[in-house]
Amino acid sequence: MSSARPTFEEALTQLNVELIKMGATVEKSIMDAVEAFKNHDEKLAKDIVAKDRIVDDMEKNIEAQCLSLILRQQPVAGDLRVVSTALKMVTDMERIGDQASDIAELIPHLGEGDTYDACSHIPAMAQVALEMVHGAINAFVEGDVQKAKEIINKDDIVDDYFDKVKNEVADLLREKTGSVDVILNFLMIAKYFERIGDHAENICEWVEFSKTGEYKDERII
Repeated sequence: MSSARPTFEEALTQLNVELIKMGATVEKSIMDAVEAFKNHDEKLAKDIVAKDRIVDDMEKNIEAQCLSLILRQQPVAGDLRVVSTALKMVTDMERIGDQASDIAELIPHLGEGDTYDACSHIPAMAQVALEMVHGAINAFVEGDVQKAKEIINKDDIVDDYFDKVKNEVADLLREKTGSVDVILNFLMIAKYFERIGDHAENICEWVEFSKTGEYKDERII
């Protein structure tokens, strides 16, 4: 059996496998964060925080694979786009994992009752952000530029929900309803979900780049 190094195509296939695994792990973290928030589940929140290191390790592993491919194989044109996309995507996926962990860390400090009811748009906002992450990963797996563009358009929905949450928080602070710290924790959770939407949008933009060589409507490679 030959001990020759794997071909470039085999290395790319393995890289895709690792990216898909990382995407699935990050998506599960977001699903758990949404569930923990809705149910004020502190145990699940602790599990999310503990598992964030797994995502960090995946990022480092994929980055190492990408750098090895660039140094050893010196890819050009389309192949270089694929490797460059992987490097950019893992950064956004790692940050999504961080945001899920950040949300989880705030859950024990939310209290219960009226503030949950008053910040009524967060669950819907969280659901759209989750759908964006799921769609972004699928767009990458399928190499579907049209699907990526559809997910990008959903970011406006998340932003609209965030504006509504900010208005709800302002009303609560004005009316002096509940603990200021608790109210601001809800605002931070909404902000983290808004950032998750932004990172999902970024992933979709890199999917488009990997297929077309264009990033934000500009030709790069």
